[in-house]
Amino acid sequence: MNTPRTEPRPVLPRVSGAAATGAVLATGAGTYLSWVRQYDDRACATTASICVTWRGVSAIPLTMTIAVIVLTVVYKRLGIRPRLAVIPPTFLLAPLPLAAAQSAAGWWAVPLAGAAWAGSLALAAWSRYRIPGVTASGVLLLASLIVLYH
Repeated sequence: MNTPRTEPRPVLPRVSGAAATGAVLATGAGTYLSWVRQYDDRACATTASICVTWRGVSAIPLTMTIAVIVLTVVYKRLGIRPRLAVIPPTFLLAPLPLAAAQSAAGWWAVPLAGAAWAGSLALAAWSRYRIPGVTASGVLLLASLIVLYH
């Protein structure tokens, strides 16, 4: 007898795990990028010309690489299957809600935006919850674009 694979019933713990991971990654990335910016300001304070530091050049690629590795491992452990459909939007589009949250409300809103973004995209991984997950992600992205460009 061939039984089709069913979707896991308890989705809330998996989405909560993804949201917690998004909050931790957003907090870590924001803290690291702030530290790099402060370091660059101190290192380039005495220079009148263009100043480029190794930390400043490697900050974004290092942050993205760590985020992809962490998300891949966590999503595999949580059983979020279509990682190819979840991970690229998470790390390609996540800077928009994070930047909007920081510019609108300060540093404390960054973990909340990271959690909301990762949780809504993880929710879209299951066909039963795809429409609410994509809708929540789209609303969050649209709101962040309005905040950033208004």
